[in-house]
Amino acid sequence: MQTVTINQRVLPAVGLGTWHMGDNPVKTEQEIKALQAGIKAGARAIDTAEMYGNGNAERLVAQAIKPFEREDLFIIDKVLPQNAGRAQLEKSLDRSLKNAGTDYFDLYLLHWRGQIPLAETVAELERVKQAGKIRAWGVSNFDVADLKELFALPNGINCAANEDLYNLDRRGIEYDLLTWQKDHQLPLIAYSPVAQADSLSGRLSNNPTLKKLAAVHHATVYQIMLAWTIRCGNTLTIPQSSNPKHAEQNVAAGEIEFSDVELLKLEQAFPSPKQKQPLATI
Repeated sequence: MQTVTINQRVLPAVGLGTWHMGDNPVKTEQEIKALQAGIKAGARAIDTAEMYGNGNAERLVAQAIKPFEREDLFIIDKVLPQNAGRAQLEKSLDRSLKNAGTDYFDLYLLHWRGQIPLAETVAELERVKQAGKIRAWGVSNFDVADLKELFALPNGINCAANEDLYNLDRRGIEYDLLTWQKDHQLPLIAYSPVAQADSLSGRLSNNPTLKKLAAVHHATVYQIMLAWTIRCGNTLTIPQSSNPKHAEQNVAAGEIEFSDVELLKLEQAFPSPKQKQPLATI
C-alpha cells in the first residue's frame, strides 16, 4: 500500500471523500456502509467540510466512524472563507466538531481564499491548534502565488497540506505547483481524482490506454486513474463513493504501481502541461 506523510503521520495514500454525501436520507445507510467498507479495507483519512450539505456530510462521518477507534483515523475538515477570521473560525470549528462526533480534527483546512486576510486566518488556526481542537491546519484551492504569500507570514510554514483538484483530465498543477510543494515538503490532497466518475470530460473511462493498463493490473479504469494520482509519493487522494464495493476498490488502488514504460504511455495519452494554467477548481 502506497503511503503519504502528513503532519508526521504516515497514512495510506488513498483516503475517503464525502462531497455530495449525507444529503439524501434514503441513501444514508448505504453511504455509511461505503465509508465503513473503505475504512475496513485500510483507508484512514476521511475528508469532509462544513460546506458539504451544510454539515450533512460531517454528520454522516459521525455515524460512520462510531465502530472504530478515533486515534486510528485521520479526519480532515474545512472552514468556509467567510468563517475563517477571529470572529467566526472557532465557532465554525466547534460546530463542525460536534457534527462530526469528534473532539479534534487531524487536519483543518481553509476551503478557499476569501476576503479575510490570510494572516488573521493563520493566527486563528494556530490558536485553535494550541487549544487542542485541531492537530494541524492547511489550505485548499491554493496556487503557487497563494502558497508563497502564506509561507511568508508568521507561522505560515506550519501549513501541513494543500488540497487541489487533480486528475488525468486536470494536470495543470504539475507545471509548477507540485514541484513547489515537493520542494517545500508540503503534501498534496487530490480532490475529484477520478474526475467525478469521468463526468468532467467523459474522455477517461473509455480511453484505450487506461483500459489496457486496467487489464494488465487486473484493475478497473478508475483504479488506474487513482493510482496515477499517488504515483509520486507526496499525495493523498480522496475519491468519493457511496457504493461499498467501489470504496473497497478505491482503497485497493493504493497497491498499484506503474513501470516507467506504463507512465510514459499515460503521459502520451494525457500530456502534462507545457505552460502555466489557471488553477482548476470545481
